Amino acid sequence: MTGQAELPKPRPLRELDTVYDFLDDVRLRPNMYVRGRSILHLQSILYGYSVACEIHGVPAVTDFDPLGPFSKWLWPRFGMQHSSLGWAIEIKRAADAAGVPPLDMFFDLLDEFRAGRDDVPQDAV
Repeated sequence: MTGQAELPKPRPLRELDTVYDFLDDVRLRPNMYVRGRSILHLQSILYGYSVACEIHGVPAVTDFDPLGPFSKWLWPRFGMQHSSLGWAIEIKRAADAAGVPPLDMFFDLLDEFRAGRDDVPQDAV
């Protein structure tokens, strides 16, 4: 043993209870879930999740909807009042300007967002 912490293992989809569980798994295996590590593809996945829950009458966390809590939290963080382009485009722009991968910036921002809310699961990877 080298003294390094063991990385969490991915879980089967049937073991994921919330969108945050799913995002924790995406963080572990981004290339499996997000084509080309594109934040726009991730946004589409999260929108599809929300739509599927709505269609099937399942209560869904809508934090990542265009006018959801994540966007409302993000705009002031980026010094904006609003963006009609959506959170994925704005994160991509900020990440490109900072020279970091947009998906990595998303997960950093997600951690900040989760840390600042009592009603969001805090078990981020």
